Amino acid sequence: MKEHFSVREMKVGLHFGNETVPVGRLAIRDRTIYFEYLPSFMSKGIEISPRILPLKPGVFSFSYGLFEGLPGVFNDSLPDGWGRLLFDRLIRSKGISPNEITPLDRLAHVGNWGMGALVYEPDYSASETEEAIDLDVLAEQTQQVLAGSAEEVLQELLALNGSSAGARPKAMIGVDASRQHISHGVSGLSDGYEHWLVKFPNTQDDTDAGAIEYVYALMAREAGIQVPPVHLFPANRGSGFFAVKRFDREGQKRLHVHTASGLLHADFRMPSLDYEDLITLTGVLTRDVREAEKMFRLAVFNVLAHNRDDHAKNFSFLMDETGTWKLAPAYDLTFSSGPGGEQSTMVLGEGRNLRIEHLTKLGLEAKIPVTRIREMIAQTQMALSKWRLLAKEYGVLRPTIDLIEKKLAGN
Repeated sequence: MKEHFSVREMKVGLHFGNETVPVGRLAIRDRTIYFEYLPSFMSKGIEISPRILPLKPGVFSFSYGLFEGLPGVFNDSLPDGWGRLLFDRLIRSKGISPNEITPLDRLAHVGNWGMGALVYEPDYSASETEEAIDLDVLAEQTQQVLAGSAEEVLQELLALNGSSAGARPKAMIGVDASRQHISHGVSGLSDGYEHWLVKFPNTQDDTDAGAIEYVYALMAREAGIQVPPVHLFPANRGSGFFAVKRFDREGQKRLHVHTASGLLHADFRMPSLDYEDLITLTGVLTRDVREAEKMFRLAVFNVLAHNRDDHAKNFSFLMDETGTWKLAPAYDLTFSSGPGGEQSTMVLGEGRNLRIEHLTKLGLEAKIPVTRIREMIAQTQMALSKWRLLAKEYGVLRPTIDLIEKKLAGN
């Protein structure tokens, strides 16, 4: 890691897998961040963030506040939660206060290897090796960091984190087709390996957190939701480590990723969205009623599965090199209680006492035929009915099985 933090201007590009396409320039002056598109990029007609940074000439300016003044599309490149903890802990160990660095400094340390296709220059990203890694060792190291020790492994863990978001410790890994061999996976991979992400428990999790999320992914797929390939890697302690194939990578190809939080400038830490907003956003962005229906199906699953951590950063959209948008596969699906016991994302203004009637009305508002709505709800209920069987198979603790079963029966 470069120890010099004084980035005042930065080049932004898109790298879909072949060459970097220059997009524009970021600059910071007196707690205000500025962005301007390059004329060469505007001529391509590709919108990287149509609501906040529409493709037009001139300088956009953003004062410090939400996202520390960064436009949402670039804030999506930054890690939060675990990744920010690692970075801040590392720079403190070098005698630098996190308050002394700017969002552009943070983007420079994402560099060429963030989630999605956006790349940043200068590139001060942490380097990684191609050696094999041991998930149990990584899990132990993450626990040491959460406990406030293990400064000697901060650099390695930061290199493995890439720019992944979320509070739970995670690492970007390369996985071979047999799912037996694991390597570092932020940058380039050896032949035969794919880009995956693996999660580790945080201090509030039981040892079966990985198994719970794995079962939820299986149930979501059964409910007709598009879920990336998932795997439960064995662990020395607990029921296993949940891993998911990254949807922003297809071999050597990269896809642009934009969260609903970044697209709408919605603070994901505060409940601020309704599924009606998300369905409308999906339709406007993708211009495809099938994609909007996917968002409705996801709303049905999250409500009926008691996944109440459905905040604005847990919904993403993908754009390819032609500028075509689609809803990203579902992720971060697991049992959760949400803020104050409510859904983070409301259904037509209701967050706590949600019933089938609310979901039906939501579907009708989205102009989905009532027979189709009933089919999707029934398919989701059938998938969730497999909770106990699957949870027992994959090692979820008995008290947790009983608790979640009770909550699922409440719907």
